[in-house]
Amino acid sequence: MTTTTLPQRTQDLSEGALGMALLHIERGDLPTARRHLAQAVAHGVSTGGNASLFHGAPALEFVLARGGHASAHVRAVVDGVVDVRLAAARRRQTSGALPHLAEWDHIRGLAGLGALLLTRGAPSALLTDVLTYLVSLSRPVRVAGRELPGWWSAVGPDGEELAGGHSNNGVAHGIAGPLAVLSLAARHDVLVPGQHAAIEVFARWLDRYGVNYWTTQNYLEAAEPPEPEPARQSWCYGGPGIARAQQLAALALGDPARRQAAEDTVVRTLTDPCHLARITDATLCHGWAGLITLARAVAADSPTPERFTPAIADLHQRLTIDLARLRKPGFMEGRSGAQLALDAMNVTNWTSVLLIT
Repeated sequence: MTTTTLPQRTQDLSEGALGMALLHIERGDLPTARRHLAQAVAHGVSTGGNASLFHGAPALEFVLARGGHASAHVRAVVDGVVDVRLAAARRRQTSGALPHLAEWDHIRGLAGLGALLLTRGAPSALLTDVLTYLVSLSRPVRVAGRELPGWWSAVGPDGEELAGGHSNNGVAHGIAGPLAVLSLAARHDVLVPGQHAAIEVFARWLDRYGVNYWTTQNYLEAAEPPEPEPARQSWCYGGPGIARAQQLAALALGDPARRQAAEDTVVRTLTDPCHLARITDATLCHGWAGLITLARAVAADSPTPERFTPAIADLHQRLTIDLARLRKPGFMEGRSGAQLALDAMNVTNWTSVLLIT
């Protein structure tokens, strides 16, 4: 495998050719998928600092594995990427510094890489190491005399310095991502010491602060978290994505009350005209495609799946209408991902890349 650290959009699962290949693999159109894969790797495949579940070698492994063709060589290259990321995370922890979101989040970091390792099926020592690292984020740290969550970042959501730092709460870049990975692993009986306790820590944090996209130092100092401002509710940020992570946590912990609360949140959000009015496109990341894919997963794990049928039907209609308006061809913010959601098939378990299955 030719490698490079240069960012090539073609090898990007979110917007590049890899995402388009994923659509055709799911549909069984392998000749078209191969053409997109050839385009994706034409300029090399990243194994550098930008390699993640959504870019470079790990993204390539995920897509190839959906068709059953991820080679031992590709997996070995990805293992090397994960080893480097774990080593950097351990050095950062030893130094006492707070992490950047990209160290551990789903889109760029070790939560996404752990999800990829979990899709391989057989547990491995490397997966154990990643899960152990994610568990370590649940332990509080002291910085300048303050006790903070182990996942607290010194910078803001935009990567710029933020006085006091913040906790990101969403699935894409927040602590709901590690919560989902640990919960999915537990459901597959892949366990490390402290895993259930970490799931509890992350879930309880989101009980208190998950109504907001993120939590700042001022929130921690307040007697009660502030009321959330009106915001788009989607897979990447907001109630639905967090609720699926909470449902997965409940299933891992055997907590029917938490499961019921999570499912209620999904139903309430997806039937609220005010929330729906804030959705403006058909994408997986923050639009109708992500919501309908998430709703199907929640319904499949619910003892009362019929509760979700009207909302899913409504989302299907909205997705059908808005899909043609998407200008990008890619997976997370384009037509390929939206079409996957509209097709309502999951033969390859492509939805695992969203941490919902």
